[in-house]
Amino acid sequence: MKVALIGVGQAGGKVTERLARFDADMGFEAVQGALAVNSAKPDLQSLEFVDTQLIGADRVNGHGVGGDNELGTEIMQSDIQQVLSGLDGRVTSRADAIFVVAGLGGGTGSGGAPVLVHNLQQIYDIPVYALGILPGQNEGSLYQANAGRSLKTIAREADATLLIDNDSWHEQGESVEGAFDRINDKIAQRVGLLFASGEAVDGVGESVVDSSEVINTLRAGGIATLGYASEVASEDSADNIRTVMTVARQALLTGTSLPNATTADSALLVIAGKPEAIPRKGVEKARRWLEDETGSMQVRGGDFPLESDRLGALVLLGGAERSARLEQFMARAREAKEAEERERTDPAEELTDDRVENLF
Repeated sequence: MKVALIGVGQAGGKVTERLARFDADMGFEAVQGALAVNSAKPDLQSLEFVDTQLIGADRVNGHGVGGDNELGTEIMQSDIQQVLSGLDGRVTSRADAIFVVAGLGGGTGSGGAPVLVHNLQQIYDIPVYALGILPGQNEGSLYQANAGRSLKTIAREADATLLIDNDSWHEQGESVEGAFDRINDKIAQRVGLLFASGEAVDGVGESVVDSSEVINTLRAGGIATLGYASEVASEDSADNIRTVMTVARQALLTGTSLPNATTADSALLVIAGKPEAIPRKGVEKARRWLEDETGSMQVRGGDFPLESDRLGALVLLGGAERSARLEQFMARAREAKEAEERERTDPAEELTDDRVENLF
């Protein structure tokens, strides 16, 4: 799947760089172009593997928007032509889709990404998807409120929104910086493998997934999730039937980017590994299990030839039903917004009493 990547904001830029680097290191050539856009100059200067573009210099002087996603929206609206011009040569005729990558809790990403998606939809005749990263529960009420508003808007504008919940891949005891680095690596590996599905690689699979199957799975729109799991493979493909079933179950039930989202309009199962190690019976059996588990009759399946001693399963859900986890998140976002509005109340108003005269 040939894609163009546009990272918006700090998290969006970092994830975009990891994706581009993973694709290059693996030799997949799925990423056709990558651009990072931000209002904070230091964040852009830390990126080495993607082109960068500063926006809002006349408003915030390269210092970022400080988590103010309304200001992030205004800056993207003001500089949208500059950003679109920067995409020249990066969104080519070979591209199957555009992915706008953003952390939904910050200011520039959560405010600017929906604006960018909206404008890209007016120009390009290929799907425009969002890859949105949800803040963890411990990241503060401002980030929850930002993400709630951003998610509502970006899900409306994008052809589909692939969600990554930071809490789903966070391990206890990790430092914040260490957790983000590891989560970004996981996103790059999983999403990078999804992009690479159907690309020309060594080996010929029996039923290779191509980009149209990814696009058709996401055609349902709304929320999409991505799960992944892998195990060491046996040399004999007949011995790997159970392994394929195990990794498929783990990918959906414990390895997904949005926990507990198992019901969907459509799904795609990709088994990655050496062609001779992938059992056709196992792939078909896992595909039928995925049909039963998701309640969808639109479950596509195939394999991805990859030189590895492991077998991996990627499970992409399109039109995923809002899970209990997402409902909890949206409730936190509403509570955070209400708390934010209460904080804006002037404390002096609480002392207002018409029966008492002012001194002057």
